[in-house]
Formats: sequence, C-alpha cells, structure tokens
Amino acid sequence: MERLWAPWRAEYVRGSGGDGCILCSLSRDLEHDRENYVLYRNDLIYVVLNRYPYINGHLMVVPHSHATGLRSLGPDELEALGRAEVVCERALLEGMECQGINGGWNMGRCAGAGVEGHLHVHMLPRWSGDVNFMSTVAGTRILSESLDDCYARLVPLFGEDG
Repeated sequence: MERLWAPWRAEYVRGSGGDGCILCSLSRDLEHDRENYVLYRNDLIYVVLNRYPYINGHLMVVPHSHATGLRSLGPDELEALGRAEVVCERALLEGMECQGINGGWNMGRCAGAGVEGHLHVHMLPRWSGDVNFMSTVAGTRILSESLDDCYARLVPLFGEDG
C-alpha cells in the first residue's frame, strides 16, 4: 500500500498556539482577525481561511466551543454552524467564482483530522479542470492566489451579520 504524505501540514498542527488548541486560540484572539484570516465571527462560530489550504479559498467554519463532534454542540451552535455554511457557500460561489464546493468535517486522526478535538467544517471551492492532482503525483500544491488576496476577495461577502 502506498501512502500520501502532507508534511506541509505539520507546521500548522505543531504551531497550535503552544499549550492549547489552535482553533481555541483563534477564537479568543479578537484583535488579530485580519492577520489570522478570520472572515467572520459571532458569539457562537467564526469562519477562517485555512492557513495551509488544499485549494484557494479553503474555508473552515469553527464553533467557539471546544466541541469534539456535532453531538457535542447545542441547538443554537448547530443552527449557527449551518447558517454559516450557507453564507460560506454564497461567498465561495460569488467571491471565488467556483463551479462546485467540497465540504465536510474530519473527526479523529484516522479520518484525517489535522486538529483533533475541536470540530470544524471545511468548505473548499472547486473548478472544472483544477490542478489538485499535483499534490498526489508531484507532492506540490498549486495555489494561484495568496491568502491575503483570498481574504480581500471574500471578507466583503460576509458583512456584519454573515
């Protein structure tokens, strides 16, 4: 059996804010949303660009609470998560002009969770003919736009209320 390695993700996982969870650190750091690529936040969730994306515009919807899975969230948090996913869908379709979207969550290391123990939902824009095969065959990611450019393109689409 062959294995595909993603060593570029190790820096993100190891750099998880020292003693704590990187997603909890982002949740608490209200003063640096721009530098942390947080596009939107309310009292229950926040939306952030993945710092080590699989593709341009790779978003994560994150509850502020350190929940291990959907079952750990209360009804208000589940509703806020779902509403944020709708806003992200619109933002990706309009702001990134994508033709499709992949989304989901990875719960547990065996499921591919890079940050275990803090639920987050990934939303990835997709285009016909995009070049994600390069990660598999050449160990290289092709990202045609910087995180700063993605942030500038998407943040206006979140507005005050998402």
